Amino acid sequence: MEPPCIAVEPVCWRRPALVDAVEAGGGRVGGPSEAEALVWAEPAAPDRLPEVLAAGPGIEWVQLPYAGIENLAHLLDRHHRWTCGKGVYAEPVAEHALMLALAGLRGMGSFARARHWSPPQGRNLLGSRVTVLGGGGITGSLVRLLAPWDCRITVMRRHPQSMVGVDLVVGPERLHQALGDADVVVVALALTPHTAGIIDADALGAMAPHAWLVNVGRGGHVATDDLVEALTTGTIGGAALDVTDPEPLPDRHPLWSMDNCLITPHVGNTPEMGLELLARRVAENVRRYIADEELLGPVDVDLGY
Repeated sequence: MEPPCIAVEPVCWRRPALVDAVEAGGGRVGGPSEAEALVWAEPAAPDRLPEVLAAGPGIEWVQLPYAGIENLAHLLDRHHRWTCGKGVYAEPVAEHALMLALAGLRGMGSFARARHWSPPQGRNLLGSRVTVLGGGGITGSLVRLLAPWDCRITVMRRHPQSMVGVDLVVGPERLHQALGDADVVVVALALTPHTAGIIDADALGAMAPHAWLVNVGRGGHVATDDLVEALTTGTIGGAALDVTDPEPLPDRHPLWSMDNCLITPHVGNTPEMGLELLARRVAENVRRYIADEELLGPVDVDLGY
């Protein structure tokens, strides 16, 4: 029996690693017109996806490359099975979040910009209180990485349920309480209409004056103007951002010049880090698809992630 045909599109982004992954999973790569499934290789080209699906009437399953699918969510339908990169990039992004938290607490924003010997500053992560918004793969990896620091960890998630290594899990209705009880707040949510702007002036005002905000979710989770105001007035201790709104953050934006703000250019997961991880997910899901097993990273069409 011939292996099922899996399209890897768009052709201009058909990376060899993804082609190899389809074949490693037991499929064969072909065009959309003969395909049963589609590996979408370029999340930044959502406008191309409808035409590929139209050219592939036999496509049943679509594998999206990233965990965050906000720019593709409007294309979700009930005619296809959708999976995404949930959990694929959790380890590198959690590592980046840990780095940002340590750098923020230890005053690296000030020290890296200093041109003279400066007075001491900094707080310990050891024994601190950490609140994480989101209960997905990044959070699970971060909780494991935080274990040696003996932190008290609170997680806010849509449906509260116990998590290994987490002291307290709460629902969205207790957001401000969870923020106020933290030395570090990590945003690791999917961006949806319910989570957009979740860190606004009120949320920032609920945080402790010394607390640091770490955002490895999406820039749209934070109201940027409110954050600038909070950092200027000392409402919070600082912010370490791997994602911003807008993104890229424009030159000469106020956040660039603030000693209590650290910015990295959305590099919690880079193509060099992520492609191999994505290829493993593609190979495994192709194998599962052929074996009629449950696919990894299913997308909830109603929730949009």
